[in-house]
Amino acid sequence: MSTSNPPSVISDSRFDPSFTSHVIAATGPNASPRARKVIGSLIQHMHDFARENEITIAEWMGAVDMMNWAGRMSDEKRNEGQLVCDVLGLESLIDEITFKLAAETSSPATASAILGPFFRHDAPELPNESSIVHGVDDGEITYMHGIVRDLKTQKPVEGATIDVWQASTNGLYEQQDEGQVEHNLRGKFRSDRDGRYAFYCLRPTSYPVPNDGPAGKLLEILDRHPYRPAHIHLIVQREGYKPVTTQIFDSEDQYLENDSVFAVKDSLVVEFKKIEGNEKAVRELEYPIHLRPVDGKV
Repeated sequence: MSTSNPPSVISDSRFDPSFTSHVIAATGPNASPRARKVIGSLIQHMHDFARENEITIAEWMGAVDMMNWAGRMSDEKRNEGQLVCDVLGLESLIDEITFKLAAETSSPATASAILGPFFRHDAPELPNESSIVHGVDDGEITYMHGIVRDLKTQKPVEGATIDVWQASTNGLYEQQDEGQVEHNLRGKFRSDRDGRYAFYCLRPTSYPVPNDGPAGKLLEILDRHPYRPAHIHLIVQREGYKPVTTQIFDSEDQYLENDSVFAVKDSLVVEFKKIEGNEKAVRELEYPIHLRPVDGKV
């Protein structure tokens, strides 16, 4: 016999079958259609999850304590709540949804990737050809350069801001490490009239996500390794274009197939080539960037 009851009611009638619909129906008439849809769906899935797994008060309070722990650890230099989402794959999933929705309506621009928990808004703006590396003696200096282009016209984009940051060879970002100078391995650069940008950085190295907070605790509970493959972060912005937040991964890294935050895309895996004749660098990465105009008609 067919029934229209929701699966949660069928699977376990011991729990009040009308409770969840009553909570969702409490939404007021002035809520936006999007809020009504998204939050209503969230309530339904959370309640179904709790019933399906018979979550106890002790388990729920443990989760609340973990969320509060993440909040206490978060500040302008580290976003632990975001890191929890990362190790659960949520931010990478949201990134995939956003990128694919955009690609369905236009040609793909430079692929996106998650922001991560260690972005800072106050990185210094530096001239092209300068270095973001300070006081690091054991890394491979890399000359990174490329041209920012309009995805629609393929013309160079002048004045695009390329915000870059990366971890040091010890696996730590500067705000995690008292031994690094302020804003080490960070900087903002602008594309010139030919769309060109260039700077010196490190060939990135793999590193573990911090284990001193709830994200690390989750990895321990799940018996998962904490390592991220070697990468460099970029945010590229220009008025009139959709901003791109991405990561660039070293093709020789051992963790490409099992990134602890699931952020690797094939199009973001690159080769850091050996070079000769450059007194400042031993590696080179030429990385073109394509920005989608805000009208999206590409």
